[in-house]
Amino acid sequence: MTESPRSDHYSYQVYRDPAMARAFDTVRFGGPIGQIVAGTQARVITNFIGPIHGRRFLDVGTGTGRAALILAASGGIVTAVDASEDMLDVAREQAAAQSVAVAFQPGDAHALKFSDRSFDVVLSLRVLMHTPDWRQVISEMCRVADELVVFDYPSRWSFAAFQAGVRRVTARFGAKTETYRVFSHGQIARELAKHGYRVRAVHRQFVLPIALHKALGSPRFTLWIEQRFEDAGLLRVFGSPVTVVAERCASS
Repeated sequence: MTESPRSDHYSYQVYRDPAMARAFDTVRFGGPIGQIVAGTQARVITNFIGPIHGRRFLDVGTGTGRAALILAASGGIVTAVDASEDMLDVAREQAAAQSVAVAFQPGDAHALKFSDRSFDVVLSLRVLMHTPDWRQVISEMCRVADELVVFDYPSRWSFAAFQAGVRRVTARFGAKTETYRVFSHGQIARELAKHGYRVRAVHRQFVLPIALHKALGSPRFTLWIEQRFEDAGLLRVFGSPVTVVAERCASS
């Protein structure tokens, strides 16, 4: 794959590491809270998308292929791209182990090598927050999608915003950390509108940080407290990460 001009950005460098690729799923989805996160993510995606069998999907920044494998196992025709060959190697191994077919390819989210409207649905999870040029990524996803785009982001009005600020400060003092950006709903909706898309539905996951839930390690507490927040209307305001499904406007 031709080296991206953005390849010196941490989002390219961190994941070009075999050890990181091997540990990725365990770090993100390991333990009881990780399983809640993974289960919720799978349920939200399938609910947002609707029928899967026979439809064409592109998973942008697929990582180890978790979303791609879910879609392929349900009969989707799935292509998945990532800038890290190490992550793709793990994804291919998992696809083979599960006996599902996914076309895994190296690719840059900022310059997707597909023609306009090549896929019914384009999705991208835990990517936008790390990309060097998030607007370009949204533009590319909207360009190659025919019907829907689905992606997630950390909310500006959540604990994630505090964590993102702390990481930026510590990075300036030389700490090795993954900085990331946060977004408002309005910011995302306006960018989608530029490309002829409108938000159809939104899902917000937790009020308390995922890291805190993982540290406590109590699924019962996590489900109980987050339900209380939802009942009080706090999840709708402060919940994060936010998963969005946007549909192409009829005139586009």
